[in-house]
Amino acid sequence: MASTQVTPTRMELTRTKKKLVTAIKGHKLLKDKRDELMRQFLDLVKVNMELREKVEAGIRSANKNFVIAKAGMDEATLNTSLMAPKQEVDLEVGQKNVMSVDIPVFETKTRTADANDIYSYGFAFTSSDLDGAVKSLADILPDMLKLAETEKACQLMAAEIEKTRRRVNALEHVIIPEAQKNIKYITMKLDENERSTQIRLMKVKDMMLEDAHHYKERE
Repeated sequence: MASTQVTPTRMELTRTKKKLVTAIKGHKLLKDKRDELMRQFLDLVKVNMELREKVEAGIRSANKNFVIAKAGMDEATLNTSLMAPKQEVDLEVGQKNVMSVDIPVFETKTRTADANDIYSYGFAFTSSDLDGAVKSLADILPDMLKLAETEKACQLMAAEIEKTRRRVNALEHVIIPEAQKNIKYITMKLDENERSTQIRLMKVKDMMLEDAHHYKERE
């Protein structure tokens, strides 16, 4: 049943038809957007899983080296060796737009360009296992940042997919059917009014003909 607030006029019929056309076009565009978002989301999820496995493997390796280094060094020497980091990393956060979703983009810049400039201690009183642990953490840092970037992108895209899905459903199950019902209702009412008008005109015509006939008879 159409909404009782709909006024059955030709102007309202024209407006509702335009609304229906716009809703159908918007529904198609949103469905295309949803499908493309899903495709890119699944690609990101795959990359995210690969990065997570790589990062977790790197962290396990670093932890193993730290445990071995701690076993071969006294705690005071280990703490002193790691007290003052030598390398610094500056993180800049940018954005890129993917299907109207602002995805973060991380860019890093180290204080020095030398990849080996990461050891804040001398090698005379430390074990090689500590060197391996520091090196493994330094190597895994870019992947950790990429993982954080990818996971945030997945969260934002999942939220946008859900929002787009709700809009598609609203158009498909509420707005478009309601517009179609209103068009049917208005058309039916206009047809009824047109038939009623024709009947009234025919009655008026018959009355006029009858009056004209009686007038001639009186003459």
